[in-house]
Amino acid sequence: MPVLLLVRSVIGGVLMGLANLVPGISGGTMLLAAGVYPAFINAIAELTTLRFKTRSMIVLGGVGLAAALAILLLAGTVKDLVVEHRWMMYSLFIGLTLGGIPIISKMMRPTTRDTWIGAAAGFIAMGLLAYVQQAQVGAAGASSGVVMLFVAGLAGASAMILPGVSGGYLLLVLGQYVPILAAIDDLKLALKGGEMGAVIEIGLKVILPVGLGVLVGVVGVSNLLRALLKRYEKVTLGVLFGLLLGAVVGLWPFQQGVEPRVGDVIKGQAMTSASLAELDAEDYPTEYFQPTGGQAGGALALIVAGFLVTFVISRIGGDHEETG
Repeated sequence: MPVLLLVRSVIGGVLMGLANLVPGISGGTMLLAAGVYPAFINAIAELTTLRFKTRSMIVLGGVGLAAALAILLLAGTVKDLVVEHRWMMYSLFIGLTLGGIPIISKMMRPTTRDTWIGAAAGFIAMGLLAYVQQAQVGAAGASSGVVMLFVAGLAGASAMILPGVSGGYLLLVLGQYVPILAAIDDLKLALKGGEMGAVIEIGLKVILPVGLGVLVGVVGVSNLLRALLKRYEKVTLGVLFGLLLGAVVGLWPFQQGVEPRVGDVIKGQAMTSASLAELDAEDYPTEYFQPTGGQAGGALALIVAGFLVTFVISRIGGDHEETG
């Protein structure tokens, strides 16, 4: 039913928008959890061939508008929650991610040897990405010029489409995560204050190049995935399943930001007293910590809650969306 499809698309779009604000969380995984991932991929592919089907417009409109509003309205809030309550937010996102397992498991049936080979490959790929994340490999002194912002949008959108791969993390690696979130926050404040000059300036210097990169990335990757799902469905679904499982590897919740000291190197820059005073909390390096019994219990409760949320969402409207 169109109404149920719209509801699922809007919920998936909100989750996708929230996920892409947080390094380590995949927007594509959230669409899988909401049960609209194949429909979203098909809708983009159909739009690029100038086929405007009602079903596709419902999916694209619901996901796109909901994701854009979530990013615009909640960029600052989500960033602050992750920085200040990292273990709670990561626990919730682990649950939200794992909630997509029943959906893609059903899509995979009946499984074949190729399915499980693909799943193993996807899981290993995500494990390697998690290892890189924990090693805190980043871009040192990256600039935020028009070309770099376009590349950031391209990379972020490509990862956003692939379940398990974090667009936010790739932005962090490219050194564009904080500048882009800051620009979004500034745009929101400028719109509230009616400062159209600032809106136009931010739009031309940041939003436009990032948006063009996102457009190219989404169209290219979605068409590739649609072709793979059509020709190699079992192995492709296996890879997506592996990416989904592996997405939680780098989200061990019991980690926290640690204030660096003078002499520590952050993003290729040696910290001084002056630079430490100007360093934002979201740029602090993270380290693992031993949870208390209450924290371990709370994390488990949040994981279960997140799982139940996406599982319930996946049941809205019945069976999963068809891939073809």
